[in-house]
Amino acid sequence: MAETREPTSSFGQRLAWRLEALAFDALSSVARLFPVDAVSDFGAWLFRTLGPLTSARRVAERNLRIAFPQASDAEIAALMRAQWEELGRWLLEFPILDGIVADPSRLTIENGERLAEIANGGGPAVFISGHFSNFEVMAAAIVRAGVPCQITYRAMNNPLVDERVRKNRFRYGVRLFAPKGLEGARELMRALSRGESVALMNDQKFNGGVAAPLFGEMAHTAPGPSTFALRFGAPLQPMSVERLGPGARFKVIVHEPIHLADTGDREADIEAGVRRINAFIEARIRARPHDWFWVHRRWPNEVYKRRA
Repeated sequence: MAETREPTSSFGQRLAWRLEALAFDALSSVARLFPVDAVSDFGAWLFRTLGPLTSARRVAERNLRIAFPQASDAEIAALMRAQWEELGRWLLEFPILDGIVADPSRLTIENGERLAEIANGGGPAVFISGHFSNFEVMAAAIVRAGVPCQITYRAMNNPLVDERVRKNRFRYGVRLFAPKGLEGARELMRALSRGESVALMNDQKFNGGVAAPLFGEMAHTAPGPSTFALRFGAPLQPMSVERLGPGARFKVIVHEPIHLADTGDREADIEAGVRRINAFIEARIRARPHDWFWVHRRWPNEVYKRRA
């Protein structure tokens, strides 16, 4: 892999990037010295302890109250604690994820025959999911099943840490593609035209996206997955992941595909697709609310102001 070149930036910015990269290297090295479950448990304890002291606490609590307005203060507090633990487990598991996915006892696939079908010529498909539990294992499951797939991600602001993240994912077979702008969308379409699948997260705020309901509030959502599915006549293939008890054991679920109706009204068909995606995301969150990434500002600012 070619060496990452730091873009033109101030000395202070470059220094901060290098310090962050050193911290990432130190964390990765230390994590590999301990048993997998011990690392996961430590991450849960660390974030359960420090998370409530950060500014992200307010974002997570507001999101939970938007999603579950009838929940009591005690229920919200319990969900807050659980989501901090899950977030901490994921972050500290990431540097050792190659060891986790290499252990057959730590990863089971539900409805894996659907992945085999796609891999054996039943594709392409547009994989969709959200930031559930340790969502990294879903990409590993797709790759291990032999599915030719462009797995997209958002490049990190720190190019040095981004390089390390890519190398870490490379260890367990995941080749990543960070689409940027129109050319990125064109590359995904070229992949689909070659018969390759694409995988996208579709649960975070996308300014300028399609407004569709999520927990009773309109949430701007990226139209890309629905657009690709309609253009190539491909199904949306939802996936999710659940943690099996404490520690680093997971179940990846390959859900039933979603076939979008092509009525000829492309704008309306895309909106219908986005609504179905948001409905899937909401259903998974309701089933296991502690698994979701609550520290992201998912709804428009006016929703937060009104709910405040």
